[in-house]
Amino acid sequence: MPDAEILPEGWEKRTSRSTGLSYYLNVHTKESQWDQPTEPASKSGGGGGSGGSGGDAPDEVQCLHLLVKHKGSRRPSSWREENITRTKEEAQLLLEVYRNKIVHQEATFDELARSYSDCSSARRGGDLGKFGRGQMQATFEKAAFALNVGQLSGIVDSDSGLHIIQRKS
Repeated sequence: MPDAEILPEGWEKRTSRSTGLSYYLNVHTKESQWDQPTEPASKSGGGGGSGGSGGDAPDEVQCLHLLVKHKGSRRPSSWREENITRTKEEAQLLLEVYRNKIVHQEATFDELARSYSDCSSARRGGDLGKFGRGQMQATFEKAAFALNVGQLSGIVDSDSGLHIIQRKS
């Protein structure tokens, strides 16, 4: 496993202390992402918009998510399972499989969320609707607002369990 991969300007490869997985850090904005970057790092964060007001991050976003709970989740039960007994590691492996299916176009986010998400938003294909800052758990919010429209997150750990998130707007 050579560690000398070539990254676009402004990116650093780092290793997550919690998961041991590699992620990529924008050295200008300090935003991180799981997917290997293909373009130089943005110096302004947020990814832009339609013109004028400074390029700051949006006030609200709309996201899909797929939640896999584990026995350490704050409420280890769901509409799918009354008593969730899987370990956090097992939940992570499941999400890695689901994420790979989306990335390799073997399934859609909607299909997987409807079948496997432990959140009641599964009925809507994981759609959480629009939400603003301060409405979600901090780790989830940080990940959701760091995504560009259409981008798929890596695995996000929250008190509710483990998630993958895709930003819609």
